[in-house]
Amino acid sequence: MKKIYISIFVLSGLLFSGCADEFLDVNPTESVPADVELINNDEGAKGLVTAIYNQFLGWEMSSFAWNAVTSIISDDADKGSDPGDAGTDKDIIDNLTYNASTPSFQSIWDSNYAGINRCNQALDIFPKLDKVTPALKVRLEGEAKFMRAFMYFTLLKGYGGVPIVDHLPLPTSEEDRIMQLTRKSPAEVYAFIEKDLNDAITNLPDKSAYGADDKTRVSKGSAYALLAKVNLYQKNWQKVIDNCDKVTGYGLVDDYASQFKKEGEFGNESIFEINGVGSTSSPGFGIGNYSVSQAPRGAGGWGWGFNTPSQGLADAFEPGDIRRAATIIFRGSVLYDGTEVPESVANPMYNYKAYSSDFSNQEFSDTNLRYLRYAEVLLMKAEALNELGQTSLAIPLLNEVRLRANLGETPALTQTDVRTAIWKERRVEMAFEHDRWFDLIRTGQAKDAMAANGKTFIVGKHELFPIPTSFLREAGTLSEQNPGGY
Repeated sequence: MKKIYISIFVLSGLLFSGCADEFLDVNPTESVPADVELINNDEGAKGLVTAIYNQFLGWEMSSFAWNAVTSIISDDADKGSDPGDAGTDKDIIDNLTYNASTPSFQSIWDSNYAGINRCNQALDIFPKLDKVTPALKVRLEGEAKFMRAFMYFTLLKGYGGVPIVDHLPLPTSEEDRIMQLTRKSPAEVYAFIEKDLNDAITNLPDKSAYGADDKTRVSKGSAYALLAKVNLYQKNWQKVIDNCDKVTGYGLVDDYASQFKKEGEFGNESIFEINGVGSTSSPGFGIGNYSVSQAPRGAGGWGWGFNTPSQGLADAFEPGDIRRAATIIFRGSVLYDGTEVPESVANPMYNYKAYSSDFSNQEFSDTNLRYLRYAEVLLMKAEALNELGQTSLAIPLLNEVRLRANLGETPALTQTDVRTAIWKERRVEMAFEHDRWFDLIRTGQAKDAMAANGKTFIVGKHELFPIPTSFLREAGTLSEQNPGGY
């Protein structure tokens, strides 16, 4: 096991852009022996939560494996790269022929539980910090609970029921060992997530209350938006509407493409966004190899060429939809900063939302991950209203998103047609923002969508990721594999 420590860099309370390698690096079974007095101040308390945000900068958490299990796996993307480069397991994930030993699923499991452990560490230490400004400590507790809820929601969407580790486990406790190795039901995990989010809502300020130095932090609106999304997955339609209505102080930006550039970071539409700070040296402050792994490959290119847009995605955009050019880098095109993409690159299309103008071929780029945007809030509310039979109220929300994309109002009028229109709008609005696969599963579209993309989706198997073999080996009879013959 790795040595556990809290580095002086974390304890100094660096902002979200702080060094990604100088933080708590632990697995779910480890705890942190620390001199509480060393961090018994405002900056020390902030550092504990900065360590949670920094978890999202990790290669294992947000880069190669995450792109595989949310994007390459879906009908929006292909493995890309060269035919002979499997990217460890990206070929079998693309073909839906993976199993419980496929490394990417292990990476997502481990990295999210490492992040949950950081949340638990912070929540365990906060009550001991009597020299921290009380209001700040309340806010930081809210941030930690939001992050814990977000990570559990990620695990739940992918794996179904998972172990709920709600405190720092004691190495000598049999009860805690069982806690870490026993999968809970999806209903229990949903309830835990909702409790954390309701606590976060109580503790967090509105986005407008933050100063410029804290713009990267989550707010009350972030928690309401995530809670609405949790409600969406459970088909609690009225709760979706109620919580979407509480996401206030946000709006659509005029220029869709701008929010995926450096100058558009944390704009009016941003509800939860992971900050990357580019660097030409290591360790850096960006998401490890997120940009370069998806950049054009081959002669004249500057990246690895993985996670390439599918032809099906390119064709899903209606004529005149400005989002197509903002989402897809085309071979032979010129990018917004004047960079030419030669005809000699290996693949015909690449992910534009992963592009970094200033650090295009660096391990650590300044590209951000946009996890929650106001456009999704509008589409979630529209979907819920339509499912409750209030189609006439859903259509204007759908049209808000379409009009920003330079499209006309939707021709859909019936509940069935509006449902299909909303699902399609989610696809093109949020392409490469890590939602498509989970949307296909929750809406029951996966089998047909995969077939249209030349893939075989097995009903009763592919709805859930395989539980990693290493976990099941340790759990023994305490937990079982997901169905499907993994």
